[in-house]
Amino acid sequence: MEKIMHHDHIERWQHRHTFNTDKQNIENRTRIVVIITFMMMSAEIFFGWMTHSMALFADGIHMGTHAFALGIALVAYMLARRHATNENFNFGTWKIEILGAYSSALVLGIVAIMMIYTSIERLIHPLVILYNQALLVASLGLLVNLVSAIILNSGLHSPVRHAHQAAEETHNHKPTTAVHDDLNLRSAYLHVIADALTSIFAIIAILGAKYLAFNRLDPVMGIVGAILIIRWAVLLLNDSARILLDYKSPLAAEIRKRIESDGDSQISDLHVWKIADNNYACIISVVTGKNYLPEDYRKRLKNIPELAHITIEKNDFSNTK
Repeated sequence: MEKIMHHDHIERWQHRHTFNTDKQNIENRTRIVVIITFMMMSAEIFFGWMTHSMALFADGIHMGTHAFALGIALVAYMLARRHATNENFNFGTWKIEILGAYSSALVLGIVAIMMIYTSIERLIHPLVILYNQALLVASLGLLVNLVSAIILNSGLHSPVRHAHQAAEETHNHKPTTAVHDDLNLRSAYLHVIADALTSIFAIIAILGAKYLAFNRLDPVMGIVGAILIIRWAVLLLNDSARILLDYKSPLAAEIRKRIESDGDSQISDLHVWKIADNNYACIISVVTGKNYLPEDYRKRLKNIPELAHITIEKNDFSNTK
């Protein structure tokens, strides 16, 4: 009987470590975009090969790189969901999504570098542009990307938490209600936008070449677009790398301020890192000469909704001598 009571007491202080939210809806939207992109890619490659159109064939290969990156985002969602309750992941599977975002950002950067190389080559050795055919391909690609962007954009503004999740909150686990910042979804969205931007610049360049006889406008616009895409890729790499490397969170300053607000307590060790879109974990070691309990410090942090997992170690000044 005592063993059972002890077990029940332990369970009071236990909580689940599935900090990430249910993203089945976002996963389904990403899957639809992957299918659309793959179908468009396959059609362009097939008809480009059959009609001997290198412009169509090349655009199909270009879209293939984006299809590959979108596939990375989809697989990341699938793996994160499938292993969500796997206890081998100490703080859940959310970082699988961040790894997917980082990988997609690398692909985005590689695509941009390829665009610059091809554009410079075209500046040095200009080719004859088949205006009507190129306009058709660019316009069709733009339409597909706009549809894909609309599908993904609604996912970017989905709330983090649903009504049924509020009832599942347990001790020291408080998912935030703020709009989430899903880097994996952002990476997929950037690939679609980058492809759409390429199509827009291509249309402008083709029209300029056709009606103004400025054939070199096409590679120039390609370089401009590539530079912008590289900037997006660098920003996404920076954001995802900081999370993967557990870079110090800006919440640390606020946590220190609240814990040390009594004028006696001092934080001797503090670690704060991100474990979900808007959730953080922290380990705090506090030294104090007063009779504070860890729960007293926990109460000081209760109005920081982003803190989903808090571990507090309290040490007395008398024990440090």
